[in-house]
Amino acid sequence: MLQISFAKQVMIWLTVIVGLTFAMPNGFYGRVEGHNDALTNPQALIDNGATAPEVEQMAAGWPAFLPSGLVNLGLDLRGGAHLLVEVKLSDVHASFMEGFWPEVRDVLVAERDTVGLVTREDSPPDELRVRISEPGGVNRAFELIRGLSQPVPSFTGTLSNNIEVSVSGTILTITLSEAELLAMNERTMAQTLEIIRRRIDEVGTREPTIQRQGGERVLVQVPGVGSAQEIIELLGTTAQLTFNPVVNVTGDANQSPGSGNTIVPSIDNPGTYYILESRPVVTGEDLENAQLDFDQNGRPAVAFRFNTSAARKFGDFTLENIGSPFAIVLDDEVISAPTIQSHIPGGSGIITGNFSVEEATNLAVLLRAGALPAELTFLEERTIGPELGQDSIDAGKIACIVAGLAILIYMILSYGLFGVFANIALIINVGLIFGLLSIVGATLTLPGIAGIVLTIGMAVDANVIVFERIREELKTAKGPARAIELGYEKALSSIVDANITTFITAVILFTMGSGPVSGFAVTLGFGIITSVFTAIFVTRSIIAIWFGRTRPKTIEV
Repeated sequence: MLQISFAKQVMIWLTVIVGLTFAMPNGFYGRVEGHNDALTNPQALIDNGATAPEVEQMAAGWPAFLPSGLVNLGLDLRGGAHLLVEVKLSDVHASFMEGFWPEVRDVLVAERDTVGLVTREDSPPDELRVRISEPGGVNRAFELIRGLSQPVPSFTGTLSNNIEVSVSGTILTITLSEAELLAMNERTMAQTLEIIRRRIDEVGTREPTIQRQGGERVLVQVPGVGSAQEIIELLGTTAQLTFNPVVNVTGDANQSPGSGNTIVPSIDNPGTYYILESRPVVTGEDLENAQLDFDQNGRPAVAFRFNTSAARKFGDFTLENIGSPFAIVLDDEVISAPTIQSHIPGGSGIITGNFSVEEATNLAVLLRAGALPAELTFLEERTIGPELGQDSIDAGKIACIVAGLAILIYMILSYGLFGVFANIALIINVGLIFGLLSIVGATLTLPGIAGIVLTIGMAVDANVIVFERIREELKTAKGPARAIELGYEKALSSIVDANITTFITAVILFTMGSGPVSGFAVTLGFGIITSVFTAIFVTRSIIAIWFGRTRPKTIEV
């Protein structure tokens, strides 16, 4: 008998209602998008010119009890910035050697009676060459430097040292081991990806694509940005922030800063150079927060707050150095060198300079996100205009409407009332696709639209198979209910087999592909799931409800 239990009916239509509910926000895209932005990152909206009441109004623009997930529009639909950047991993190798030299020097100087005088020789940035004056102390120096090495687990599971030491006469050459190079590069790339993501997220950009490409490159695609230059300015600053004691101020860039000191130019006063103690009091890594503020003259500035340990250290320094200047250094340039007027015990302060509001906001974003471990080189930069994306959306809409109308008309002409049932299921199917895309937060690209159009065409295949089986059963003089029942039973295996093979193809495309190919695979895979569900369950449920109410003696399919 053509009957579906009440519980099964409830489950089918509950699934449809839930799916369409999650798809509904996409019908009010702008309003829901503003609602989400106001809730997740109101400060970014305020920084971009919105007022607090406007932000509250945007937040109230969509009921809180309804889902607010959206299908994110990809770069080819929304426009935006496309960048390919290269991470200068050699900077990290050189930085390690610079930081390692004091350790080597200290341990050798402690054995001066054996190794003699210790001097650093010229070498490539990723090497450290040390000369000792006593040839008889070479073996001892070798042992001392090897004693500074640290174990590094390798991919093979064995332990290696992080440095390798070679001896040539009285010169000891220190290089990074292969295992340490691999581990350091992996750490640097992971940290770079995280910092890039934080910086872009801080300015409220939605659904950026940040992917590692090869060993030292990163692909950055940011939808909705008017210019690639905006992202370059955001990412192009390393944002190494330090607070250093000032030793002296000079106008000579070539003046020797003295041992333990460094000479740094002023960012605001060309020709002015600060001689600073190389060891900073605190660094940007100790910052707990940084935000746009204004100084006593109403000029844009950046307010900051240190964490507890750094606040204590900063407080002790200011207490002991009242009346002395200290420098705020960003990426090897002094951006401010105020004089300490009083003890600053709370770990809070303000960075002043000739900032515009935008510059101060960007600096606060950079400081909150943290410093990049290495400099970035921009290999590709493209700005994709929103007009191109809008053209694609319009073309996609037209394609969907034309494909949908053609199928609706064909199904009605071919199967009459049963074609109407199939069309209702087709409309539900498209809604469920958007519901699934919204639930998982998928990004819709131009190939993704092609996947949806293809799915619309394929969605009625299952119903065609079922209806043809029903026709065959009716020809053998079976009653309408039995014919429908047998039609669904005999068509089920064909429907499942055909869609499983296509679904496997979609999974392979998603797993092996990237970018547009993945977008196509996602919509195709979701479309197969929803089309099978609507063909087997929704259409059958509609037919069962109709049949139960009308009890026809004969049917035409």
